Amino acid sequence: MTSAAITVPDFALVVLIGASGAGKSTFARRHFRPTEIVSSDACRGIVADDETDQGATPDAFALLNAILDLRLKNRRLTVVDATNVRPDDRRKLVEVARRWHALSVAIVLDSGEDVCRARNAARPDRVFGPHVIRNQMASLRRGLRGLPREGFRQVHALRSEAEIAAVTVSRQRLWTDRRDEAGPFDIIGDVHGCAAECAALLERLGYAITRESRDGEPRYRVVPLPGRKAIFVGDVVDRGPRVADALRLVMDMVEDGHALCVMGNHEAKVEKWLNGRDVKVGHGLQASIDSLSAESEAFRARARRFIGGLVSHYLLDAGRLAVAHAGIKAEMMGRASGAVRGFCLFGDTTGEVDEFGLPVRQNWAAEYRGDTKVVYGHTPAIEAAWLNNTLCVDTGCVFGGRLTALRYPEMEIVWVPAGQVYAEPTRPLASAIVLGAEVGAQAEVDDLLDLADVSGKRIITTRLMPSVTIREENTAAALEVMSRFAIDPKWLIYLPPTISPCETAKEDGYLEHPREALDFYCREGVRQVMAQEKHMGSRALIVVCRDEGVARRRFGVGGGGLGAVYTRTGRAFFADARQQEEVLARTRDALDSSGLMAELDTDWVLLDAEIMPWSAKAQALITGQYAPTPAAARIGLGTLADALRRARAHGADVGDLLSQATDRLGRAETFASVIRRYAWPITGIDDLRIAPFHLLASEGRVQSDRTQSWHMGHLARLASVDPLFRTTATVMVDLDSAAEVEAAIAWWLDLTASGGEGMVVKPADFVARGRRGITQPAVKCRGRDYLRLIYGPDYDTPEHLALLRQRGLGAKRSLAFREFALGLEALERFVAREPLRRVHECVFGVLALESEPLDPRL
Repeated sequence: MTSAAITVPDFALVVLIGASGAGKSTFARRHFRPTEIVSSDACRGIVADDETDQGATPDAFALLNAILDLRLKNRRLTVVDATNVRPDDRRKLVEVARRWHALSVAIVLDSGEDVCRARNAARPDRVFGPHVIRNQMASLRRGLRGLPREGFRQVHALRSEAEIAAVTVSRQRLWTDRRDEAGPFDIIGDVHGCAAECAALLERLGYAITRESRDGEPRYRVVPLPGRKAIFVGDVVDRGPRVADALRLVMDMVEDGHALCVMGNHEAKVEKWLNGRDVKVGHGLQASIDSLSAESEAFRARARRFIGGLVSHYLLDAGRLAVAHAGIKAEMMGRASGAVRGFCLFGDTTGEVDEFGLPVRQNWAAEYRGDTKVVYGHTPAIEAAWLNNTLCVDTGCVFGGRLTALRYPEMEIVWVPAGQVYAEPTRPLASAIVLGAEVGAQAEVDDLLDLADVSGKRIITTRLMPSVTIREENTAAALEVMSRFAIDPKWLIYLPPTISPCETAKEDGYLEHPREALDFYCREGVRQVMAQEKHMGSRALIVVCRDEGVARRRFGVGGGGLGAVYTRTGRAFFADARQQEEVLARTRDALDSSGLMAELDTDWVLLDAEIMPWSAKAQALITGQYAPTPAAARIGLGTLADALRRARAHGADVGDLLSQATDRLGRAETFASVIRRYAWPITGIDDLRIAPFHLLASEGRVQSDRTQSWHMGHLARLASVDPLFRTTATVMVDLDSAAEVEAAIAWWLDLTASGGEGMVVKPADFVARGRRGITQPAVKCRGRDYLRLIYGPDYDTPEHLALLRQRGLGAKRSLAFREFALGLEALERFVAREPLRRVHECVFGVLALESEPLDPRL
């Protein structure tokens, strides 16, 4: 039917159909963006440098189909500008559209044979006989009536030049597309006629419910908390005791703009009954028939219109959230097709039936890899549990379970118990849980990690950085470390960033000086920092659970103890598993005794700490690399000094050689004393000292929004209940106060003079914004003696300092910031209960970046 206005879906395949010269290209340019148009002539030009080369047609259409496939895959409206007059040509296009669940729209341009012939005659590149246009027009008109049968959901036929020139084309978003709505939402599971529980759950969620009468019919007035909206996942009807009342409640909320509802498979059956169609009465339909039959005809008509207007799913919050009754695959979201609707209503079935006579369902959620959170119902489980970024909120209320809701974006699960068992499930409710509750669905699926999730070149999106690129050769190095040396990867929810040193000191005799560290943040626009004592130990991450049950449920580690203590490269900190278990038990007890576990309302904690002495982890390094240096110096330089003394005693002029040898020997002795200062015998756990400096995460929260003072203050409580833990000396510095800056410098000088390693300067806020965006998380400033271990006994001689002052810090600082962004992203994903593959994408990224070629002494 011809129309002066054409409305097309904003995601669709638009096929222009018309003979050569009908004006398709002009029409396309007038109504669509250049990037939306895929032209067969343009494709000929790309593959053959000649848009009229008919010999290039097969390759041109291969290119056209490839472009079409990629555009529809990425949910882009695409217009095909070709003659498309033959059904065979159109069939291939519709097949691509079906593959990507895009609606197909046909726009037929019938300018008339005479017009087409005249236009082609005026173009020197169109040299063909009049029979070509005649045949094309004949094919077009023969196939016009069959276009709907070919799969075109809309057909618009424009039958004259005037109609083609006058028509307007507008776009309409798909009904499933609610990406502009960000919530907050309360997503409610399968109600199944449990009106009392539905009202109770809404009230618990903060909705005020009253009953009134409108137009002689009873109605509900439901007032949500400001800004909130409920979303029902379908199956409001069937089975329960008050189907009509439950339906009335949902309809009233939707009509008043306080709720959305998607179609469930039970609504689909009720719709058939309301429309007088033959439907098998089973699976609870009789409860709907009885309840709706007792209502007025006006109510049934309203219910028929309401259910008829329900859509398969909603895509919300800029694509971050999808709600569908039985779930939805990533490639189906925000799209429309019979396949999409079928999946959303019934899920993925094998075609078989189980011993209860019910369809055997494939566990699509176990294979889901999308970034969009999917909330659904349909298959009842005892409790709601996240699996691969999906959550089933059908917890079998009508079967005596619960009615459950997800508060989004808070990710809080809220439920009320069923008043009673209203219906007996065909399949026992417990067996509906495919994966064991003891370990947890997500942890069970995460038992087998996919190499493809962490290998190859990767571009990782994080909250702090738009993207972090990991090169393929670096991921290979990370996989080598993980596969050969790392602890159980389920414990690896975080790896810490490296720390960049401050700029080279301007003060004589210093390579690093606190003034440079403080000036760095001052230039960044940070006004307040915390200077923390830098302990000479080994970096350790301590993840500890209240008991082994928590370790199984939250981390999926069965029989793995209370947690793990691991290095910044993911390796076990303790070679003796018994030592690790003792440290974990005392850490757990200290967290309990200090009240931190209760205060944080958590049953697990992740700490970032230093474990001392240095020799606890680095004894082999000390023995094999550091200790031989002063020993060799004593022998070599001592022998040299003795020889020079004897030579001088015999009257030889040794010049400054003796003083130089003596000075170097003294530096070697200082080197040895530094080693002794940072190493002491260890006979048991009581000889260790643990200095935690970040309480990184606990259940439901990453503590990156806390200040450094909050972290240090809370962690100091551990030392008050167990001498295993040590507090870290800190100084707050207002960078606008010259006095405080000088006091911090004096503090560092005293600290390093008395044997301290140095300090780490951090912004007062864990994540701080400087003049160029998020700034460095920390800058270290090491003492003169400690730097001897790093650069050698003679590093601070004038000639050596001159060379060392040429060191560059740009690459190190870039690495530190990228690792910081990845580490926090990994924690945020874990706390949000995202799949382990998503957490490991970031953890592997940190480990991969560690293989970048940088001076390890920085």
